[in-house]
Amino acid sequence: MLDVKFAVEKLYEFLKEDAYPEDVTSKIVRGIKAEGVILAKSDGVVAGLRYVVPFLEGLGFTVYPSIKDGEEFRRGETILTVRGDGELMLGVERVVLNLLMRLSGIASATREMVLKVKQVNPSVRVAGTRKTTPGLRLFEKYAIEVGGGDPHRFGLYDAVLIKDNHIALLGSVREAVRKARELNSFTKKVEVEVVNLGQALEAVEAGADAVLLDNLSPVEVKAIVGELRSRGWSGIIEVSGGINPDNVVDYALAGPDVISSGYLTHSVRAKDMSLEVKPLSVC
Repeated sequence: MLDVKFAVEKLYEFLKEDAYPEDVTSKIVRGIKAEGVILAKSDGVVAGLRYVVPFLEGLGFTVYPSIKDGEEFRRGETILTVRGDGELMLGVERVVLNLLMRLSGIASATREMVLKVKQVNPSVRVAGTRKTTPGLRLFEKYAIEVGGGDPHRFGLYDAVLIKDNHIALLGSVREAVRKARELNSFTKKVEVEVVNLGQALEAVEAGADAVLLDNLSPVEVKAIVGELRSRGWSGIIEVSGGINPDNVVDYALAGPDVISSGYLTHSVRAKDMSLEVKPLSVC
């Protein structure tokens, strides 16, 4: 899970991007104390409060969250209330809303897919991918976790995943697995992306710990899963490629262990929210 201190520092960077050296508009309200309420304009699952609240508190605001990350909200409900300097409140508005809206959209989409999968195949995990927004990966992976999904690998450093281009450069699945074993610690599991049964069998015979069935139909996935299991192979079978809320059930019924979906971070819509403010006093 993303460290709070690190996340807050990133939010300061985002604020600097938006408001450095100054907010030339909001200085017109200088000296006014204000109360702001962030309101939901649609239904969803909230994510991001874990980082937004300490960020605002670090800027001197008093913050009153109405719900916690992972809880559902309805249109018109209050997400949080904030009190403090009006000029600064308007200056941080967009950074705070952008993050909450984006992460809540991811958490909501993840929750939707997880619930659909669990209804037909409770043993299947829904996971994210590395198809994340540059600079926001750790935040977006956190939102997937909040929604009930698995973040998958965070980067190229924490797991071996041999893809089509690795195989293209080395000439075969077997050679790619051999090199991966040779150059990495035994603690690193080796997964191979495959596009047909032949490659899947080659990966298994080469000693892969997991196979990723990429861009195959649910029918093709079911056939390969059945063949591998009939041979007694107990490794992890992951499926990915074009999976979204409309077809995730079909893939879950095909019998994989993991369904990874780039949709969760590259195609979801942010959950619309707004900040409504009122003056409290003039200093």
